[in-house]
Amino acid sequence: MLLFGLMLVQGLGLTIHALDRVELQGIIQAREIGGRTLTLWRNLILTPPERRAALLADIDLPPGLLASYDPIPVVIPGMPPVPPDIERRFRFGGPPPVPPGEEPRIHLDAIPPPPPLPPRFRPREILAASAPPSGFLLSMRFPDVGWLNLRIDPPAPRPWHSESFLYAFIAMSLCAASLILWGVRRLTRPVAELAAAADALGRDVNAPPLPESGPLETSTAARAFNTMASRIRRFVEDRTQMIAAIGHDLRTPITRLRLRAEFMEDDDQRAKMLKDLAEMEAMIDATLAFARDDAAKEPSVPFDLAALSQTVLDEAADAAPDLAEKLSYDGPDRLRLHGRPAALKRALANLVANALKYAGDAKLCLTVENGAALIRIDDTGPGIPESEQERAFQPFRRLEDSRNRETGGTGLGLTIARNILRAHGGDVILRNRPEGGLSARVTLPLAS
Repeated sequence: MLLFGLMLVQGLGLTIHALDRVELQGIIQAREIGGRTLTLWRNLILTPPERRAALLADIDLPPGLLASYDPIPVVIPGMPPVPPDIERRFRFGGPPPVPPGEEPRIHLDAIPPPPPLPPRFRPREILAASAPPSGFLLSMRFPDVGWLNLRIDPPAPRPWHSESFLYAFIAMSLCAASLILWGVRRLTRPVAELAAAADALGRDVNAPPLPESGPLETSTAARAFNTMASRIRRFVEDRTQMIAAIGHDLRTPITRLRLRAEFMEDDDQRAKMLKDLAEMEAMIDATLAFARDDAAKEPSVPFDLAALSQTVLDEAADAAPDLAEKLSYDGPDRLRLHGRPAALKRALANLVANALKYAGDAKLCLTVENGAALIRIDDTGPGIPESEQERAFQPFRRLEDSRNRETGGTGLGLTIARNILRAHGGDVILRNRPEGGLSARVTLPLAS
């Protein structure tokens, strides 16, 4: 908008300048031609008639003015009259012939008005007519004999007289445009920095604070953002400490119950109780891991996503040897990425384990599409209803209709995976496959 306003103002300024210059040039031309015409008339009227033509040939006339000494006028009846704008500029009119015995009426009035000529030097008659395209003819009769015929063709006005004007105007416009671009970028840079800081805070709650420098408005916004970020960090730390304290307190009674269960005489009941206690302990460990989000503290480094994906499959095969043949990889041998490999390994392992647990097979496909790495983990299980696909990522959410509750975990695997992937600027969604089964689609920016 500022550049458009600059162009508009420059255009209006140039138009006003051009119109004013054209008007000024017209006035100057009228003054020069009118003054030269009167000077020429004075010189010729003081010269004997037989020498007027020779004198006229030796006079240097300005551009746009042609003169000749003839026995008859060049302006004849029936010729078009002089246009009003030319008549107004040169201030003359074509009078009718002077009746015998009357004083001639002079209609030549150049700019500025010349001093009145003595009666004996005044033209006996002045005739004027238009001469296309932009000039006019003027015939002035001498008191004795002959006519002074003039053809006046004022040169076309030049709005830009100086040849360097265009270069100066372009340089001035480029300078103004550069200043506008610099000013706009300087004003919008804090907004871009604030947006980048907000994005970084969404990925990492421990992101570095914004510098609180610059103009008052910018420093105030940065200070408010840093205050908000510190409050968020304090809230997360308080929540983590609370959950860690609860988990620590729960471990003590679980340990006591485990010891008491060992002294039960009923082997069947003892085994069931120990299994329940083990599940409770696993749930506490998963909850603490989710609350602490230890993966967020891992530094971001370059790594090979293809090798990481194959490692995830290899470890899944080692953990479940009977399902090793149902694990497969399809993708490139190498794909460089920047991120936290341990956290991403945990996210992919959760997705692969989810597929193995509920479908008994998993196929990991790695491709690059639209500047992002796309990972598909497909299985041939029962799938998930569309209405439940997004709700499956909620913490402690275990689907009962589409997945077997008896084999379910703590309900945090998908939640942890999505948190890790979104912290890298990516995401994960679930979609049912047309041929049956579920597909977990992971996207990761290559410049993460």
